[in-house]
Amino acid sequence: MKRGFYTIMTAQFCSSLADNALFVVAVELLRSRGAPEWQAAALVPMFALFYVLLAPWVGAFADSRPKGQVMFISNAIKVVGCVLMLTPVHPLLAYSLVGLGAAAYSPAKYGILTELLPPSQLVKANGWIEGLTIASIILGVVLGGQLVSPAVAAWLAAHEAAWLRAWLPTAAELAIVGLVAVYGLAAAFNLRIPRTTAPLRHLPPNPLALLPDFWRCNLRLWRDHLGQISLATTTLFWGVSGNLRYIVLAWAAAALGYNTTQASSLVGVVAVGTAVGAVVASVRMRIDQAPRVMPLGVAMGLLVVLMVVIRDVWVAAPFLVLLGALGGFLVVPMNALLQHRGHNLMGAGRSIAVQNFNEQTCILGLGFLYSAATGAGLSAFGAITAFGLLVAGVMVLITRWHRHNLRHHSHELARLFEIARRDDLHG
Repeated sequence: MKRGFYTIMTAQFCSSLADNALFVVAVELLRSRGAPEWQAAALVPMFALFYVLLAPWVGAFADSRPKGQVMFISNAIKVVGCVLMLTPVHPLLAYSLVGLGAAAYSPAKYGILTELLPPSQLVKANGWIEGLTIASIILGVVLGGQLVSPAVAAWLAAHEAAWLRAWLPTAAELAIVGLVAVYGLAAAFNLRIPRTTAPLRHLPPNPLALLPDFWRCNLRLWRDHLGQISLATTTLFWGVSGNLRYIVLAWAAAALGYNTTQASSLVGVVAVGTAVGAVVASVRMRIDQAPRVMPLGVAMGLLVVLMVVIRDVWVAAPFLVLLGALGGFLVVPMNALLQHRGHNLMGAGRSIAVQNFNEQTCILGLGFLYSAATGAGLSAFGAITAFGLLVAGVMVLITRWHRHNLRHHSHELARLFEIARRDDLHG
């Protein structure tokens, strides 16, 4: 790998670590201020919403200037959101600003991979990025939990200076200051990211002109006979992954009698499996082999259904590791293929924005369906079964869609796979 790749990985790890720690801290901040519980639950959609609403602009913005500079600006927006949490501004509004920074950060983070590396290294790069991101999720949740723990609160009560106690009366507020420093560290690495030779695409004078441009980019990727399959697969995967932590929590409560603290450890078990699957895929898979992993999506859906019969944690732990590993092995080559096709069709930043738009829309849509099912009186087991069957069924349809393309567009797909295999045709 080029040296710049390791700088990108370090910057991504620091930024993602702070993002995940901040979520836990924000929940505790709301509770310490006596906010109703629905506001803590609203943190997740407030964070995801800007990925959907700002997709036409963040991708074009990422393509209009060097990606390292975009990542630096995005981290600066996150810092502003953190600081606003320490003011009278409502934490939900401040946290939404952090989500805005994350939405702008993502197209640059993944887009620079296609600018910096050839297709032959994209699967490996995605494996390490995904593995590192998942590690940061686990460590970030642990870090956030420790920063707002009773032990830290007790230490503050005994050692905190009077002037600091007046400004930062709770452990959550002091934790936010610490996370600002982590974001600052990520920004420092952003400045070290090398500039690539990819041409910049200037923003139009009228921002509304980006709406039809984004729509055209979306249609272009969905009409590409290889891009559409990778986009459909990754969209479904991230829709499932985004809701799986809630499903695991609900299942652990119903099947094992776990409280939230105990159940959250099982969410971490899934993340560990995903990291393992991602790293193995980065070593064993090539970008032109990506469609071969689609049956794993069907297996994921069926495994979700099988969760309802498990009643023992010693069976559950390896089961959840397997579930996560299948997901990690599925998404890494598909993600690399999607980035490659998007880079060739419309530019790295725009293609990642299209990907984020579809994935986050799927997260919101599947989350709404799951919530509606439970709200209509369906038990946790019934809702999990319906969710798993839906995922397996959709993945079967995507697999048949690809086989249809192989039969009716074989010459075009042969050409696209040849482009994917050759580094000199990238871009």
